[in-house]
Amino acid sequence: MTYPPLPISLIDTHRVANVAGTQEPIYGPSAIQSVDKQAEATPFTELRPQDLKWTAMESTSVETQTFYLIADNGHIGMAQVIYSNVAGIRTTCQFNTKVFYPDQKKPNLWTSDALDSCGFDERMLSFYADGCAVTLSEDATSYSVKSAVNESSVVNLTVSRIAPGFQVGSNGTSYFGTDPQHPWGSMRHCFWPRCHVEGSIITRDGELDFKGGGLFIHALQGMKPHHAAAKWNFANFQSPTYSAVMMEFTTPPSYGSTVVNVGGIATDGKVICAGAANSAQHTETKIDPDTEWPEPIAASFIWHAKSVDGRTVKAEVAGALDPRLDKIDVMEKVPGFVKTLVGGVVGTKPYIYQASHQTLHGRYSAKVVLLTN
Repeated sequence: MTYPPLPISLIDTHRVANVAGTQEPIYGPSAIQSVDKQAEATPFTELRPQDLKWTAMESTSVETQTFYLIADNGHIGMAQVIYSNVAGIRTTCQFNTKVFYPDQKKPNLWTSDALDSCGFDERMLSFYADGCAVTLSEDATSYSVKSAVNESSVVNLTVSRIAPGFQVGSNGTSYFGTDPQHPWGSMRHCFWPRCHVEGSIITRDGELDFKGGGLFIHALQGMKPHHAAAKWNFANFQSPTYSAVMMEFTTPPSYGSTVVNVGGIATDGKVICAGAANSAQHTETKIDPDTEWPEPIAASFIWHAKSVDGRTVKAEVAGALDPRLDKIDVMEKVPGFVKTLVGGVVGTKPYIYQASHQTLHGRYSAKVVLLTN
């Protein structure tokens, strides 16, 4: 079956926006095929090893593997590989590390380093670069994360899943474009919601033990990031019994300010439920005088999904987002290639607000990303 081509004016406008970084035309909500449509028939699928392959697109894209760490001793951390392609012309890789100290007794540690000689194994399951390796085990149940590219944060971690991984729907992907058969962009997330972490991050002040729990997310934004999403909400809850993850983005007006929310709940050895009918709400905000953004100071994250045996499951994490761990000026902190991707949007002032809160039942961390008005 053949499909009529898009009007030339629409194709050209989209390509100009994609290359130059300018705002896109108003296509409307019909130009995004949200993963929630897949989830109506297939709420989620457990990950197979092939679902963890790096895509390494040859067009504009940002692909990440991120390991969120919650140590038994109170440290919170992150280790992340970013693989980015700018307009099919230039590929860059970055390794990021972040550490939040207990009770914020020390300033947050943040390192971000460009990587050289980047590549993958033959199966596209492991990533390598000079002084850095993120390696999936043969049985696909753990990652080894090692980096010696920055003396301020020498990383040596093993992150092992203790529950199955999942993706919402059949492939975890939302597609962008006016012709569903030929999308021009995509957004995909897959999760290891409940992990055990061993190892450390060595800083200039000494070694930090990160034995504890964790979360792993493999994400692909198959287009310019600010064209796909204008706002993000992210929650990560870890307790001795349960883990929950939620990732929500809102598209720019170009795609109807459409909200896409994926997430799930897991316990040892089992995904309890996952789907795309969850919600994230800022229940209390205040205007940040520095950014003029409505900074969330309290939030509610609600998971609403079907279990494997068809039961309806509802869970909520709600409360104050305190203390605020960080406020990040994205354009100041991000690598140069991301500035290249975003820089064409006049008036963009992206900020990230991060918080963590200890409850009687466990610890949850939240991240709110505000990109464009």
